[in-house]
Amino acid sequence: MTALTVVQVNAQMYIQGGANFANITKTNDGQTEKNNILTTFNVGFMSRFGLSSIFDLESGLLLTGRGSKAETYFNGGNDYVKSTFNPLYVEVPLNAVVKLPTGGGSHIFFHAGPYIAMGIGGRSKMESKVGPLVSTSTSAIKFSNDDPFTSQQDDAAYDKLKRFDFGVNLGGGLQFKHLILKANYGLGFSKINSTESDNEVNDKNKYRTASLSIGIPF
Repeated sequence: MTALTVVQVNAQMYIQGGANFANITKTNDGQTEKNNILTTFNVGFMSRFGLSSIFDLESGLLLTGRGSKAETYFNGGNDYVKSTFNPLYVEVPLNAVVKLPTGGGSHIFFHAGPYIAMGIGGRSKMESKVGPLVSTSTSAIKFSNDDPFTSQQDDAAYDKLKRFDFGVNLGGGLQFKHLILKANYGLGFSKINSTESDNEVNDKNKYRTASLSIGIPF
């Protein structure tokens, strides 16, 4: 006689989409002074593994925008240089999720965990005004082909970004039966310029990305 044990796992997948409010650190202690927030987007799918009603893990695949805007004025504010920097990454997060039931099948949740990301594209734009002359230029963002498992930066250049980024996500939200409302803050640990290999010297040139997203379970 053979006994079969069936374990039911309430895994859940959901489509996610929303707005990113991206910036890049400029100071040694990780502040974003003199940079302006760039509004971009995130979209993709996530899956919760269904470990328990209180604790869970989730992961997925997201297309997410990062970057920043900077404006410098001179000559009494009449002339300026404005730059917009908007790289796109494919991100794989892995979050621990704690759920607190609020009744009626809904709950508050908090999540935290690491992410890795790979740059796949994006654009940068610059506009300048000196006297009556205004000029604009747009170019594709370039990534170095560095190996993420080594400390050296192959194919590095001052006008290229590292292709690979890593950091942590922190956030939370509300989940209803057919809707998930999520807030997230991503702290990048890697300096984004391909010529910078020592991430521990200070916290300059690292991504800081807040996001508000909606998830639809299916």
